[in-house]
Amino acid sequence: MAKRPFRYAKFDTGGFTLRDELAIDRTLLANERTFLAYLRSGMALLIAGVTIIHFATSGWFRAVGLACLPIGVAAGLIGLVRTRRLGRGLTALIRRTGTETGTDPKD
Repeated sequence: MAKRPFRYAKFDTGGFTLRDELAIDRTLLANERTFLAYLRSGMALLIAGVTIIHFATSGWFRAVGLACLPIGVAAGLIGLVRTRRLGRGLTALIRRTGTETGTDPKD
């Protein structure tokens, strides 16, 4: 699988203002919230699936419960992949610009 370039690399002009650094911080926090939402949805599907399987009286209802299990796992994994991809991209952007240490990358 070919590595995709970071989506926002075209906006990397060399230096960041305070507004840019704060925007990156907000993006990192939003990324964490989104990951937690994926995990919450995945856990809810897993719990719903187990509950449905436990109390199912008919075959089609049990099938719905069984379908919830892999969908819940998939939701958690998709969230993990998306969070890590964005996090790596933002970390690379921060390192390239030197905003983490407060130094200018042109020095």
